[in-house]
Amino acid sequence: MDDDLFKMSGPVPANFDAENADNLEDIEKQFAVKAVQHLETYWAILQKVKGSALRLTKMDDDILEHLKTDFPDFDPAATINEDEMKSKAGKERWRKFMMAYEKKIDDYNFGTMLRTSPKVEYDQDTTIFVPRMQFYAVEIARNRAGLNDWIYEKAKSEKK
Repeated sequence: MDDDLFKMSGPVPANFDAENADNLEDIEKQFAVKAVQHLETYWAILQKVKGSALRLTKMDDDILEHLKTDFPDFDPAATINEDEMKSKAGKERWRKFMMAYEKKIDDYNFGTMLRTSPKVEYDQDTTIFVPRMQFYAVEIARNRAGLNDWIYEKAKSEKK
């Protein structure tokens, strides 16, 4: 996990050394299971409801406007450049954006899987791990632009 993007709850012990701490494999597995459950649930919803008709939070309009203000060059149809997003400058921009939702969106900083492009399904090579607020911002923009509607259409045609 990316220490810069995730905030731990509770105080960190004074003698804690993150560089030399053991990886708690069971905790990492639990995070991974939750992230996969989230992506499976989201995909199932997109198969049943057109993304353009979907609301992910009560604040979708505000989140989209904030995204457009803070990231005016963001193109929801473009493939996300993970290196750019997770660069030092990218992390700082996204952290500032996300912190506006600290007390407004539950689990705003919980790790979630995000497709790098709205044109692809979740796959090992097309998925990145991001904080939930980044997922919301990107997917709200994609949904509003109708870029996820193909998932519903594909599922509908496969049922026939």
